[in-house]
Amino acid sequence: MATAPPEDQRRLLEVQALDTRAQQLAHQRKSLPALTQLTELDGRIADLRASLVESRTRVADLKRELTKAEGDVEQVRNRAARDQQRLDTGSVTAKDAVALTDELRSLAARQSALEEVELDVMERLEAHEDALAKVESANDELVAEKTKVEGERDAGWADLDAQVAALAASRVTTIDGLDAGLVSLYEKIRTQLGGTGAAVLNGNRCDGCRMDLPPVDLDKIRSAAPDAVVRCEECGRILVRVASPTGAAAG
Repeated sequence: MATAPPEDQRRLLEVQALDTRAQQLAHQRKSLPALTQLTELDGRIADLRASLVESRTRVADLKRELTKAEGDVEQVRNRAARDQQRLDTGSVTAKDAVALTDELRSLAARQSALEEVELDVMERLEAHEDALAKVESANDELVAEKTKVEGERDAGWADLDAQVAALAASRVTTIDGLDAGLVSLYEKIRTQLGGTGAAVLNGNRCDGCRMDLPPVDLDKIRSAAPDAVVRCEECGRILVRVASPTGAAAG
């Protein structure tokens, strides 16, 4: 059975308390409310991104369609203007004048039809631009909210990191001078058992595993020398016997 000064064993509980607090802070770092909010915001932004891409693509397509429609109308207008100019000069034959007049009527009908198409595209473009503006506004709001929450997350992390650094400094001071064998055993057990390597023997219970120890195990512990490093038979943790108010070891 390993041995270590009783005072070192009691001080080991202070080290364990610091390590437990460090674990709690590590858990808090991974479970900040801001992290849940960011996950939700990322999901909402991702969902909106598809609508944003679709809306932007539709607006771009309609702008191209409008450019073509405007070009078609302009082409017909130019043709009609040239025909009208030829008629106005009076330099064409009667037969050509008749042909130009017929063509002007045809061009007027064609222009009217193309202007209807142009107007329809303009109306659809306006509707889609309005829809796009709403989607972009919603996206901007989500991005702004995400930036705000990221700031809250970073502030929370900074606070927790400062606490961890302070704990680490306290741990160095607390562990300094402790029995090397005791510390080595503690670190080994702590690694194996998820962070808790030492616990108080509280009456007949191990505060590490919360199990009541059998009478035979308690008898062994009670009969062990004060400097004996005893361990819980249930979980294997170092059991620290803390002095009772009367001066006797607990348990």
